[in-house]
Amino acid sequence: MSDDLVFYTNPMSRGRIARWMLEEVGVPYRTEILDYGPAMKSPAYLAVNPMGKVPALVHRGTVITECAAICAWLADAFPEAGLAPAADDPARGAYLRALFFAAGPMEAAISARAFGGLPPADKAGQVGYGSFDTMVDGLEALVSGPAYVAGDRFSAADVYLGSQVGWGLMFKSLPERPALTAYWARIADRPAAVRARAIDDALIPAR
Repeated sequence: MSDDLVFYTNPMSRGRIARWMLEEVGVPYRTEILDYGPAMKSPAYLAVNPMGKVPALVHRGTVITECAAICAWLADAFPEAGLAPAADDPARGAYLRALFFAAGPMEAAISARAFGGLPPADKAGQVGYGSFDTMVDGLEALVSGPAYVAGDRFSAADVYLGSQVGWGLMFKSLPERPALTAYWARIADRPAAVRARAIDDALIPAR
């Protein structure tokens, strides 16, 4: 374990995405498990993340929250893992596009649909994702080209966007379009993903 990287999470949270990314990077890290409720709202943890939510990462004193940011940070902090195109690589554009698409339009549209908050058709232009179907069309386009969203090399963008696709297919919040199921099949069984799932599944309390 290492105090250079401290990972705050709950095994039944979006922290599962960050765990996968940490396993892809392959560097030592220390995990702090927080239960929902008072533990996440304690003064000690609110000093880390004022929103009182997980995940959060502290890397040598720098606090990073939000899963997409954690994935991007780790990819840049540990370039030897090869999980982000370099700044002068044209693939960097596709990489950033996928990260921000998943963190913005994709999550917003899925959440709005789940909670009955999609705008009427005549107001769709006022939200970033337009409509749910427009978002899914955009997602399908992102995963229908090369093997991965930034080209022929797996990246942190695949960890983040891919996690969203996997959950969407599992919980039926995304349609089972062939391009989506094929993309998820390409990345779901990566060794780091399997390790991360096993770690978090083992931490879920027995019911």
